[in-house]
Amino acid sequence: MAGRPTVGVLALQGDVREHAALLAGLGADVVLVRRPEELAAVSGLVIPGGESSVIDKLSRNFGMQEPIRAAISAGLPAYGTCAGLILLADEVLDGIDGQQSFGGMDIAVRRNAFGRQTESFEMSLDVPVLGEPPVHATFIRAPIVERVGPDVEVLATLPDGGIVAVQHGSLLGTSFHPEVDGETRFHEMFLERVRDRSGR
Repeated sequence: MAGRPTVGVLALQGDVREHAALLAGLGADVVLVRRPEELAAVSGLVIPGGESSVIDKLSRNFGMQEPIRAAISAGLPAYGTCAGLILLADEVLDGIDGQQSFGGMDIAVRRNAFGRQTESFEMSLDVPVLGEPPVHATFIRAPIVERVGPDVEVLATLPDGGIVAVQHGSLLGTSFHPEVDGETRFHEMFLERVRDRSGR
């Protein structure tokens, strides 16, 4: 159906169901992606929060790392939250030994920048590109962006200047979890990119 994009949620580990439900509520046809043939069927990919090193290892075990890298390089729109942001970064700081990412975003991201699970927090965050009201942002063992390349747009920062939302071409990333708070605007932005690329 025109205007109803087919999008994937990488379903190897993490808060897959929350993303899938939110995207379906926004009118997308959702595919849970675990295999290259499922990736080939979608027009955009969400990489959920979870444990970035585990998703990395599973992506290699399932033969998904290279297909995802190739799809991103070819312009597939992707949105990463928390661990997903780490996996979209070209450079991962404080990764475990041997940890890799899919890359695509010209950024350096530090894992667990705010400490352990007990240091998780919530706050209202101004995101000018989304307008009002502010975003209710939940940070759970969240990363932070420590370097951005010249073509990366910073969408949101903490009061201390720490970068927590970015976009680079067809790629979008947030340190926090809109999907756990019912915040739909980032996913709507992602779906608009998918529709634009699909010509619908």
